[in-house]
This record gives sequence, structure tokens and C-alpha cells, in this order.
Amino acid sequence: MTDLHPFIAGLPKAELHVHHVGSASPRIVAELAAHHPDSKVPTDPEALADYFSFTDFAHFIDVYLSVVDLIRTPEDVRLLTFEVARDMARQNIRYAELTVTPFSSTRRGIPEQGFMEAIEDARKAAEAELGVVLRWTFDIPGEAGLEAAEETTRLAVGLRPEGLVAFGLGGPEIGVPRPQFKPYFDRAIAEGLHSVPHAGETTGPQTIWDALTELRAERIGHGTSATQDPRLLNHLAEHRIPLEVCPTSNIATRAVTDLDRHPVKEMVDAGVLVTINSDDPPMFGTDLNNEYGVAARLLGLDERGLAALAKNAVEASYLDPAGKRTLAAEIDTYTTSWLERTGR
Repeated sequence: MTDLHPFIAGLPKAELHVHHVGSASPRIVAELAAHHPDSKVPTDPEALADYFSFTDFAHFIDVYLSVVDLIRTPEDVRLLTFEVARDMARQNIRYAELTVTPFSSTRRGIPEQGFMEAIEDARKAAEAELGVVLRWTFDIPGEAGLEAAEETTRLAVGLRPEGLVAFGLGGPEIGVPRPQFKPYFDRAIAEGLHSVPHAGETTGPQTIWDALTELRAERIGHGTSATQDPRLLNHLAEHRIPLEVCPTSNIATRAVTDLDRHPVKEMVDAGVLVTINSDDPPMFGTDLNNEYGVAARLLGLDERGLAALAKNAVEASYLDPAGKRTLAAEIDTYTTSWLERTGR
């Protein structure tokens, strides 16, 4: 088989499901941990590999929140955000919708205006210095309940930063029903934000239906259990509702038992618009380039197939129309040039 990794490494890409704190590299996590010695997070980057070994989704949430506790000042926020963009630039990610959980930071004492200024300053610097266009999805941490929903909505609507395009819902699904968040999504949608909740990662297809009917989801985060309901798959395909698929994440959190059983091929075969994403890449020992390699194996893709997959993310994004055309054209130009050079 052709080694696709060199092609993937240079392929211009967009990413739609990647978390702000969850994208902190071991170097940055260790640096922040050293600044805050009261934390249980290791200060040795190599020790973080063991720390980021998860027994189940609940354990992942516990570890994730321990890293969130390292983000204590606007300067921490700015550093983290720009370094995430730097890692994206190394992978030729041109555009990303970064899922940000402001409630987790403001409840820990970071001034809300300072938080907004920090992410916006990093966003502008990333575009100017690295060529990475960032946009924000503000998400409700579902485990924190309706208090978090109210606060996240207030921050999104009342202090809306320039880069904010979408409104989401993350955290555990078990014991956190989607319908209770309907009023908050209604308010965000009324302000022009797109609805992109997580659903069906660790629960069944009904959670996805609830996200669609109650939260008016335009994209679904994960949607792993969609293949258990043929009617749901047909609905997603017919209405061109994208799924933000994160293969390695699903294995790391035990949402799927092993990669060979991942349902992504069933999704694609059903005609669903699938995008490939990394979720919390350093925590799962992956990055977007690796996820494209995984997708190539699971879906049997060559270079043209991978380029089409990259264009799915552009189509499903909330990048402006001109930006979409430019990025799609860049993907086409790169692919054509690659195939001509390699004689394929």
C-alpha cells in the first residue's frame, strides 16, 4: 500500500471538533503544572503519557478537569490558545473551530472580560503570525448542570467575542439529558449562533434525536451510536447533518472497543457527511494528521479520497463562503500537484 502519511502531512485541513484545554501539548501542560505546584498533574512531559491513560469516560473527565485547573489567569489562557494554534500550523490546519468552555475558567476566578480578551488576542496573533484561522464554539459543560448553561449562554450572548460562531454541549452524556438545555440553545440560536452539541458518544441514538429535535443541532459531535438506528442514519444523510467523528478519542474513552469496530464506515456508506477530528489530541496521543491516517485505513481511501474527506470539513464548517471556496481550492491544487509529482 502507498504510504499516505507524507500526503496527509501537507494536505490543507480544517478541524471542527477539537477542545481548547484538551489540545494543550505535554510541554504546555507540564509548564503550567510547574507554575501551579498544588496541582496533581505531573510536571514531567514524559510522565503525562501515563497520566493520560484513561480507564473510561468518567476517568477521562476527571483528568481533563485537573488540566482545566491549571488555567488560572488570562496569561495562561493566551499562552494555551496560541500554542494550540502553533501545533495546528505544524499540521497544515488552516481553519479550526475550537471548542472553548468559558464557565470552567470564569468559575475558577479568571475575569470574564480578561478571558475573552485573551482568546481574541491569541486568535488574531495566530492568523497573522501562523496563518491559522480560529473560530470559537462556546460549550456548556453538561456535568455542571443548568448553572453552567445559564452562565455559558450569558457569556456567549452578552460578551460575544468576534470569533464566536457556535454553541455546544460537552461533558458526560449519561445522566445529563439533552432536552433540559433547550432554553439555552434557543437563546444562542436566536443570537445567530450555530447549534453543535455532543450527542451519542457514550449513549444511544435517542440522545442524538434529542439533540436534533430539542437543541436544533446543525452538526453532531461524535454521533457514534447513530449506526444503531437506520432511520436516524437516513435522517442525517437526507438533511446533510454532519457528524464530527473522532476515532482515536472513541477508543481512548472506551466509547468504542477497538478501531476495527468503529462505525465510521457504516456512516459513510449510509451517505452521512462525515468529518474527521482529533477531539483532545495530546490527551489521546494523536493529532489530526494521525486521525486522517486512521480514516484512510478504516475507509480504504487513497489521496483523492482523503482530499474529499478534507473538503467535507470545509463544507461542514462555519467559515465564510469566500473562505470556504479558497480553502477547498487549496485542497484541490495541492492534491493535483501531488498526484502529478508522484505519477498517480
